[in-house]
Amino acid sequence: MSRARQPPLVTGISPNEGISWTKVTIRGENLGTGPTDLLGLTICGHNCLLTAEWMSASKIVCRVGQAKNDKGDIIVTTKSGGRGTSTVSFKLLKPEKIGILDQSAVWVDEMNYYDMRTDRNKGIPPLSLRPANPLGIEIDKGRFPQKDLESLFPGMSADFTSENFSAAWYLIENHSTTSFDQLKTAVANLKKQANKKNEGSLAYVKGGLSTFFEAQDALSAIHQKLEADGTEKVEGSMTQKLENVLNRASNTADTLFQEVLGRKDKADSTRNALNVLQRFKFLFNLPLNIERNIQKGDYDVVINDYEKAKSLFGKTEVQVFKKYYAEVETRIEALRELLLDKLLETPSTLHDQKRYIRYLSDLHAPGDPAWQCIGAQHQWILQLMHNCKESYIKEQKGNALLHSPMLDLDSDVRPSPIGHLSQTASLKKGSSFQSGRDDAWRFKAPQQVVFVEKLTKLVVSQLPNFWKLWVSYVNGSLFSETAEKSGQMERSKKNARQRQNDFKKMIQEVMHSLVKLIRGALLPFSLREGELRQYGGWEMKSELSGQWLTHVIQTVRLSSESLTALEIPNDMLQIIQDLILDLRVRCIIVTLQHTAEDIKRLAEKEDWVVDNEGLTSLPSQFEQCIIHSLQSLKTVLDCKPGEASVFQQQKTQEDVCQLSIGIMQGFIDCLEQLSTKPDGDIDTSHLSVDVSSPDLFGSIHEESSLSSEQRLLIALSNCRYLERHTFLNIAEHFEKHGFQGVDKITQVSMESLKELDQRLFEMYIEFKADPIVGSLEPGIYAGYFDWKDCLIPTGVRNYLKEALVNIIAVHAEAKLEICALRDTVAIYLTPESKSSFKQALEALPQLSSGTDRKLLEELLNKFKSSMHLQLTCFQASSSAMMKT
Repeated sequence: MSRARQPPLVTGISPNEGISWTKVTIRGENLGTGPTDLLGLTICGHNCLLTAEWMSASKIVCRVGQAKNDKGDIIVTTKSGGRGTSTVSFKLLKPEKIGILDQSAVWVDEMNYYDMRTDRNKGIPPLSLRPANPLGIEIDKGRFPQKDLESLFPGMSADFTSENFSAAWYLIENHSTTSFDQLKTAVANLKKQANKKNEGSLAYVKGGLSTFFEAQDALSAIHQKLEADGTEKVEGSMTQKLENVLNRASNTADTLFQEVLGRKDKADSTRNALNVLQRFKFLFNLPLNIERNIQKGDYDVVINDYEKAKSLFGKTEVQVFKKYYAEVETRIEALRELLLDKLLETPSTLHDQKRYIRYLSDLHAPGDPAWQCIGAQHQWILQLMHNCKESYIKEQKGNALLHSPMLDLDSDVRPSPIGHLSQTASLKKGSSFQSGRDDAWRFKAPQQVVFVEKLTKLVVSQLPNFWKLWVSYVNGSLFSETAEKSGQMERSKKNARQRQNDFKKMIQEVMHSLVKLIRGALLPFSLREGELRQYGGWEMKSELSGQWLTHVIQTVRLSSESLTALEIPNDMLQIIQDLILDLRVRCIIVTLQHTAEDIKRLAEKEDWVVDNEGLTSLPSQFEQCIIHSLQSLKTVLDCKPGEASVFQQQKTQEDVCQLSIGIMQGFIDCLEQLSTKPDGDIDTSHLSVDVSSPDLFGSIHEESSLSSEQRLLIALSNCRYLERHTFLNIAEHFEKHGFQGVDKITQVSMESLKELDQRLFEMYIEFKADPIVGSLEPGIYAGYFDWKDCLIPTGVRNYLKEALVNIIAVHAEAKLEICALRDTVAIYLTPESKSSFKQALEALPQLSSGTDRKLLEELLNKFKSSMHLQLTCFQASSSAMMKT
């Protein structure tokens, strides 16, 4: 079963007071499901159903009838909800009597007075021409309440022209304080007025008595002559005489009444003219009122007056009405043009646009003003975008002559991660990288970046109103109730459905212009030559850095989110997503290129300070530089809703992979450059003393310089750390940030590193072998030895003996150093480490001579004596010894 509807409830009425036949608007709840559902409507007890016009379930329009009560409720009765209730009331006002010359806001219907009491038309003047004071004495209104008088004289009236006239009511209302003598005077005045009426009838008779007597005398004479003569001659003469008398009587009457009749006709014509002017003064004053209201901006009043005039005089055949109505149409046409100009005027708010469209709709303007407004707004947005570009290009060219180095982050003011690293005395492995940005450079944004921010802000501020205007045009909310009744709203909706494709093209044109203008400023290589001339024109001295591109990407992303919130279809916004993807790819490429440049400059920052593991700060600087670069790309690599992965294209994967390999290879080249640099080219003025290795780098303390062998050993140590730690950590960071081809990057980098390690090791061996070879070669070629002329050998020459001594010295030195290291860390040795030391000593020739073994022991004792303080650090404390 369907649930019964709630009874009607009236919650408002506008206006809430007025005279009979006042048009009111009733608002409330459950006022019916349709016109046929409305069964009854009473206001102050009077049935107003005949004039009721059902608008909606919350609105009814009707006219108030001749109600009995002066104040009462508004009761609505429907078929679906039954009899309703009201929370408001209506007060019925009594209309005042007005004359044809009195100003009034309502029309006065004039008619001949009809006396209901005698049921005869007396033909007396209209009410407005009667005396307002029939008693002829001063009126003194009493203070008796109207309700009390109505209850005292039920069914009667104080109006002396009414059928139910009550003299007592009239006297109480108008002469309650009048004295008895004045009332006597009033009686005398009434008698005089009655006598004047009677005398007026006799005056017409008295004025024609002479003519009447002459006619009577003539008739008597004719009668006497006929009796005396009885002849036809007398009859003829008498007839002629009678005609003369009648003519004289007629002439006399005309003379007597001509002036009176003329005045009467003139008065009647004047009265009729006044009646016409009064009755139709609305039309006669309308052209002037229209102009005044237009100047004041009261367009609603003009439209209401025009609708009223059109309904009353639109089809009139009276020439004077036609003439004035034509003047009204002329001014309304001028108003249409004025409103259309204001509608197409830019800039304007959405509220004003809707208001002007509604005005033009109510004025039945030709064409489709709403669509014209949409087209004008579309062109205006495009013009604003291009003007924005031209203004910034002009400003860029002007600034370029003054301080062009300040416009790009890639100039000297751009902070470099390496610059920050150089400010640190010693950067240990695993320490975090902190960017040394100077806040000053943030305010020196390039013109392209400022332009993109301004352009996107412009589009985001203008496009929502443009989109909302279209939505209002589609759903018909631009038009008023008048347009809805006339069917204009349905026609507009039909036009909107037919123009959906045209509007879609407008949105796409705005999106294409936005994207191409940004591409022209940031990615000019992505535009064709013709598009570049239209959307480009920027001076690209150097490409924007990754930091600025990241900022631009964030700006475009925010703009895309704002446009998506308008519920614009995704296919219209896909071009912006493509732009964001290209910007992200470009940002990654540029950032990696700048990182590669920074890595190349790491060689200048090598301080050759070696830690306990034989490493410098260079590997850590390299790792932290790459980590910082990847962290700066985090927001770029992350995908926002609706965005595709930046690595979805194969070409992007390959480019990023090659750049990453190039960064790794650049650092490998940096290591090779440092290790093979001639001694004289190394700047050691900044070196600091490290007491942890006094023997290995003792020359640093004495001569403040590094030998080639020492640099090779440090480089080999750095290579080993890169292979075992740094490159693996970097590979993890690449994978963490979603890089593709990390295995390839690691493999190629490891191979290059191993090749470098092999070359450096061979160079070190070569350095060690050079003294031996140098001593062998002179002896071999001494005396120009020739196999053809071979002398009998007499013994082993000295050069071989010297070479053997050098070889023994190298092995002896190695054996001494291994033994020194083993004895120093003896208490910490594990079985594995003991085995390693054993293998290393077995690889060296054994000392068979007692003298050699004695020398080895002496040198070890000398080492332990000179390094006693340092070696104490490797000895266990007494408490630890006791525990063991």
